[in-house]
Amino acid sequence: MTGMSDIQQTLADVLGELRSLDDPRIRAVNEKHGDDHGVNLTKLRAIAKRLRTQPELSAELWATGDTAPRLLALLICRPRAFDAAQLDTMIREADRPKVHDWLVNYVVKKSPHAEELRRSWMADTEPGVAAAGWALTADRVVKKPGDLDMAGLLDTIESDMGNAPPRLQWAMNTCLATIGIENPDFRSRAIDIGQRLRVLEDYPTSPGCTSPYAPVWIAEMVRRRSP
Repeated sequence: MTGMSDIQQTLADVLGELRSLDDPRIRAVNEKHGDDHGVNLTKLRAIAKRLRTQPELSAELWATGDTAPRLLALLICRPRAFDAAQLDTMIREADRPKVHDWLVNYVVKKSPHAEELRRSWMADTEPGVAAAGWALTADRVVKKPGDLDMAGLLDTIESDMGNAPPRLQWAMNTCLATIGIENPDFRSRAIDIGQRLRVLEDYPTSPGCTSPYAPVWIAEMVRRRSP
């Protein structure tokens, strides 16, 4: 007999595999960044590649509430199958940074409801939800700037980013840098805002990586694009 019992059995198998891959050393590193799992992401992606798209299993994995299963769920779901209400519920449940990031980048950005959600989330009072709205806005600055009010976005960043909670602040800073990189007409103002607010100025950056401090980030990306 097929059906839910088979899904449950598959779920049990997958959860067992994820538990076997949990590495205390990886977990310790991830916990410093707010993520409570110890699974190597390359190995997790290998599982997803093997499973391919399985919406029902994805839903079961998400429902566990655990980080590693949720990350896997986002890799094997069918992004365009979610309605706006489902995605809104999921973003409010995504309480770990990596889950939040993957949900926005791997699922919501591919959804036909992305613009509708971007608009509603930008005005949400929940910082994690608002952060998702700003992340989608940064993506639009690059891909579909169209009718975006860049000056208005910079006004909001200038007034709100300095005192925003960490996740929201990071997303607003990303949008600030993206505006500066992609729009020469707003570049000097974006750099000025970054210099005055000094958000992420002292963020530890590994050798060879670009600082998330907006003035440095903007300057480096513009330099790389120069002929």
